[in-house]
Amino acid sequence: MTQYTEIHLIKRPDGKPVGPHLFEVVKKDIPTAGPGQVLIKQTHMSLDPAMLGWMSPDTESYIPPVELGAVMRSSGLGEVIESNHRRYKAGDIVTGMTGWAEYTLSDGRGFSKLQEGVDAETALAVFALPGLTATQGMKILEPKAGETMVVTGAAGSVGSIAGQMAKADGLRVIGVVGDAEKTDWIVNTLGFDGAINYKTDDLEARLKELTPNGVDVFFENTGGAIQQHIFNRMNTHGRIVVCGMIADYTSKTPAPGPNWIPLIKKRIRIQGFAMPDHFADAPELIAKLAPYVMQGKIKYRTHILHGLESAMTGLNLFFTGENKGKLIVKL
Repeated sequence: MTQYTEIHLIKRPDGKPVGPHLFEVVKKDIPTAGPGQVLIKQTHMSLDPAMLGWMSPDTESYIPPVELGAVMRSSGLGEVIESNHRRYKAGDIVTGMTGWAEYTLSDGRGFSKLQEGVDAETALAVFALPGLTATQGMKILEPKAGETMVVTGAAGSVGSIAGQMAKADGLRVIGVVGDAEKTDWIVNTLGFDGAINYKTDDLEARLKELTPNGVDVFFENTGGAIQQHIFNRMNTHGRIVVCGMIADYTSKTPAPGPNWIPLIKKRIRIQGFAMPDHFADAPELIAKLAPYVMQGKIKYRTHILHGLESAMTGLNLFFTGENKGKLIVKL
């Protein structure tokens, strides 16, 4: 019988770079679909910063941690190879929580058919978790034309979409990135009004220069030293949405947050969010996002890794900032 590969999480992150020492590569016989099941062959797998949190032992997070010995959690796209499910037939292309595995059995829950005319990379880079997350974050922020928005992780899969949506809606958009190439990309390709390199710029001076009228909305994806500077520039009735804090994900001592007195003085609203709370709203979010895409207002790029096992080290690209676009593993 032909075998396939899946990767299990066997250790929690230990402060070292994510790598094979945290995982076990397992070979199994390819199963057959039982009653009401579909067998899916994964072709493209998404890597997302949230995975770093899912690997931790934190039981108070928005989603339970991946159990040790279990297949590592991820979303992906694949082809239905065998189906005993009324909604799916062999040959259908579907998206859902596939996990780090070349094949997966499912009862169909949590999977959906890929819309015709949408390729795999567009599906994972725009219409899957990145686009849904960006759209939900913008919904919370309630941006208005003429306002100024700052987005951290602006060259990332979520931040780049959120920033482009804001530009399309008539906002001044400033992005925070980590190198000169990403600075060039978000300004000259995506159309952001300005960029801050958090590694090399004088953060306070550059932010003041680019936001002469202050900051009305702040889409936070990363945390880090610039957070305090952006907070200090917030205007009265400003809104902040907290989507990610990758700078603190593996830190033993998370950075202290801003003082809350300005929240009172300026009546600033801050809200954290996580997409599992909003998966039921996916059709509404896609309907909101789709016109931006169809009108050519959303550009994206992908960073492709090859082979399932490349995921074990690929997650480190989120920490180093070396990823150039949405991280996807092509199987």
